Amino acid sequence: MKKFLLTFSRLFTGILFIFSGLIKANDPLGFGYKLQEYFEVFHISFLHDYATAIAILICTLEIILGALLLLGFYARKVALGLLLLIVFFTFLTFYSAFFEVVTSCGCFGDAIPLTPWQSFSKDLILLVLILIIYFNRDRILPLIHSAKIQKVLVIIILILSLGFSLFTYNFLPILDFLPYKVGNNLPSLMRMPPGAEPDVYEITYQLKNKATGETKTMTDKEYLKTQIWKDKNWEIFGDQESKLIKKGYDVKIKDLKITDSQGTDYTAEIIENPYYNLVIVAYDLDKTNVEAVRELNAVAINAAEEFNIRTVLLTSASAEGAEQFAKENKLVMEIFYADNIPLKSMVRANPGLMLLKNGTVIDKWHYHSIPDYKELADGYFAKN
Repeated sequence: MKKFLLTFSRLFTGILFIFSGLIKANDPLGFGYKLQEYFEVFHISFLHDYATAIAILICTLEIILGALLLLGFYARKVALGLLLLIVFFTFLTFYSAFFEVVTSCGCFGDAIPLTPWQSFSKDLILLVLILIIYFNRDRILPLIHSAKIQKVLVIIILILSLGFSLFTYNFLPILDFLPYKVGNNLPSLMRMPPGAEPDVYEITYQLKNKATGETKTMTDKEYLKTQIWKDKNWEIFGDQESKLIKKGYDVKIKDLKITDSQGTDYTAEIIENPYYNLVIVAYDLDKTNVEAVRELNAVAINAAEEFNIRTVLLTSASAEGAEQFAKENKLVMEIFYADNIPLKSMVRANPGLMLLKNGTVIDKWHYHSIPDYKELADGYFAKN
């Protein structure tokens, strides 16, 4: 039984750690955004600029620990590392769940969103399994006994895991789990489909009898059923409480609103354009790659002259800052504004480029892989 429990614990924990690390390594920038939420909660926002580096480190560590556990290498050190890591994660997920400070832990990135309590439950199970591993660490035997080969394999695992994170960070995620992925039609993801049920909420009222001073609490259904509202002596006081009792259809894109500097809504006009249009996403102009923006500006000029392609720049910067940036870099594209949260989801790059047509994401690029004008013209515009 001990042997079975140890073997099961090793296999389950090792595979889960590798899977978790790979999913997050697929989108280290997104995991970095999640870490920034935790930094805000614990008042260590000075780490914001290092969030992505820390994210890559955690992803790499998870993959390495999972792989070494399966291989049986350095059992005592690996068991201790896993224990320290899971204790930290368990505290973090419990804190998030109990105090309701972070709505999703990001344990499996955007691929498998978990609620805080689901994340905490998962970590409790892992904690039990890792304790089994830790207390039986001396029973773990390596699959390969040669110290030299072990070191070579560890180096290979390190290079592959770290290299994968760096590749996806410097280009784009291999698998895109966000609503703005290639092939998605954005307008359809912004509205409720026919027949879909919305969220159902229960509203609780505080009532007070003006004649007797009696108070009572009542739900909206009870309020209507008893028809207490007909009695003029009863009045609602204080704040109403709203509680979600049934989750309805989840609109995938609910926070995208694109405006000009005056606040006029251009969302539908831009994303429902029936023709090809280029959308440059640079949510933070202070930290954007200026050379890449200039390259995109040259592409925009040619695209407009040859094919009348519209190019817009979306940013969360202030209107004054954006106008100054446009003036300094002689930008020809129109500038519009949106919240940084949806902009970060559109393209995991600053800047990034999206090609839209009739609301559908045709393709998108990181600034490290921006296509030149000829590639866009031959591959898309000339075929329109």
